[in-house]
Amino acid sequence: MSDKHKANPELDGLAVLLLPGWLNSGPEHWQSRWEALHGHRRVEQADWEWPRRGDWMARLDDVLLQTPQRALLVAHSLGCQLVASWAAHSALHDRVAAALLVAPPDTERDDMPPNLFNWRPIVRRALPFPSLAVVSSDDPYCAPARAQRMAADWGSERVDIGARGHINGESGLGDWPEGLALLGRVAGRAG
Repeated sequence: MSDKHKANPELDGLAVLLLPGWLNSGPEHWQSRWEALHGHRRVEQADWEWPRRGDWMARLDDVLLQTPQRALLVAHSLGCQLVASWAAHSALHDRVAAALLVAPPDTERDDMPPNLFNWRPIVRRALPFPSLAVVSSDDPYCAPARAQRMAADWGSERVDIGARGHINGESGLGDWPEGLALLGRVAGRAG
């Protein structure tokens, strides 16, 4: 077992790929902390401000092709929509062991900024790998009923962590050990 996965032996032999959402994840975001603490790899996108769905999907394909081992996808916000869109079109499903989908946004809401309009409609096809959707009861970007529907459509187990906002840097999660436990849980289901 590698040193970096002592707390989560289920991750051994898997590459953990961090998929940030719109505008990337700042230094106080749990994804940035996981990258620094655990060596997980952030998938960098060419344009964080005006994200184009096709470009982001192509970038994920490129990263997966360059990653020798199977991957665990750890998505936040728009990164969750990336996973759903990518899975519906890519032929590289076998390179993904499982996905942790945190705070999926409702990109079909009327108040979404124009930067995100090309992420409509939301892809609602069942994911071809195990997944767990982590949602908050007071996420400003997605009503609980919409989050529940997306998780069901994707075939994801849904975990509601209570009133934690958008489950980001402003949510006060720090290194978010509970999230790491959830990652281990979904990794344990990988075939």
